[in-house]
Amino acid sequence: MATYIYETIPTGENETPEVFEVQQSMNDEPLTKHPETGVPVRRVIVGGYGPLTKKSEESSSEDCGPGCCCN
Repeated sequence: MATYIYETIPTGENETPEVFEVQQSMNDEPLTKHPETGVPVRRVIVGGYGPLTKKSEESSSEDCGPGCCCN
């Protein structure tokens, strides 16, 4: 089971989203409503290394991190 982060979708300018975690199978459809309140929600995408960029000529191979593809 994977743990996914969801947040409620604010309906007004001053409304702060509620963030919560749910354990789900990777095959389960994403939630569309909060399981307790029924308020509309969206899944939050988190993690990753960020964008991969091409290494400049001044950089050395020591600048590369895990999974680097700039060689």
